[in-house]
Amino acid sequence: MTNLNEQKEPLWTKNFVTIALINFIIIVIFYLLMVTIASYAVQEFDASAAQAGLVSGIYIVGALIGRLITGRIIQSVGAKKILVIGLTLFVFTLLLYFIPAGITVLLGIRLLNGIAVGIASTATGTIIAQILPMARKGEGIGYYSMSSTLGTAVGPFIGLLLIQQTTYFIIFTMCVVLAVISLVASFTTTISQQPKLENTTQKGFHISQFIDLKALPIGILIMLYALGYAGILSFINFFAEERDVVAASSMFFLVYAIALLVTRPFTGRLMDAKGANIVMYPGIVLFGMGLILLSTTHSSFTLLLAGAIIGVGYGNVASTFQALAIKVTTPEKMGLATSTYFIGLDIGLGFGPYFLGYLEPMVGYGTLYFSLGIFIFFFLLLYYFLHGRKDHLLT
Repeated sequence: MTNLNEQKEPLWTKNFVTIALINFIIIVIFYLLMVTIASYAVQEFDASAAQAGLVSGIYIVGALIGRLITGRIIQSVGAKKILVIGLTLFVFTLLLYFIPAGITVLLGIRLLNGIAVGIASTATGTIIAQILPMARKGEGIGYYSMSSTLGTAVGPFIGLLLIQQTTYFIIFTMCVVLAVISLVASFTTTISQQPKLENTTQKGFHISQFIDLKALPIGILIMLYALGYAGILSFINFFAEERDVVAASSMFFLVYAIALLVTRPFTGRLMDAKGANIVMYPGIVLFGMGLILLSTTHSSFTLLLAGAIIGVGYGNVASTFQALAIKVTTPEKMGLATSTYFIGLDIGLGFGPYFLGYLEPMVGYGTLYFSLGIFIFFFLLLYYFLHGRKDHLLT
């Protein structure tokens, strides 16, 4: 009878929708700026290619710093308080983009803005984990994590559209307005304070203060898995120009988002009912197939079909990894586990392009995507050894 009652507990509460919307806005701004800021640095400050790359990548360093700090203190300070602090810093640092003070100042702004993203997005993930009913946690986190995975698609889509149609002033203004909306929305949530734990802070330095060791395998897996998507984020425009499918390339992320939206409601429920493996194995295979199909693209249809397959494969698996990070840990470590997941994701998406950028001149875009597809098939084995073989213990 208890299980039946738990199953009937609602997911789509006001708090759930508000926090998911806040997270979506954060991630959209994150990736919108990721695909536009390098061009801004070159055009406005005559930055070199290396400097432009640093302007883009230092954001990830900031996000990592923010997550490391937040993961350690969020349980004692309170997730809602951390969220408000992070969003306030987010708005303030976005306003700094309007200061045309040169490349060095821009680097500092990007670092601070990244720290704010790390703080705020770790808080949203922790709040969601706290407010979901236990029996529907996988389904609920699956729905919620769509706000992140959709943000990684919608952000680049909007950014690439705006950079062709308007000015950087308008782009920065839109980011500030969206961030202010998220800050105002955070005050409307009513999150009950979780009980504080005694003796959770160790003296001296311990890795467990910053990384949840139970969620660490999940963090490693999402870091490696995200390499494939990092290659798409970084090079899809150049690849589209090479294959003469530029007109369709702007729709790639939209098709990705639609495919994810259509499939994610089913995969979240499947995970709760049957365990993660029933989602993970097919999803990983589809992502590998999508990358290989992408490598063969010479038409708009093939490009968009690859986008749909990748949306189902990468999007669902990335969302399921977030749910797994919560499931493998203890309730008092949910904040740290959320931080651990995002640290892995940030490293993969943030530093992956640098690694892949060294390979691309040697092999070309097509071979690079084909190689990433083969890597994802090998990733199946890594998933099995790090988590898949013991997933049944969580159901």
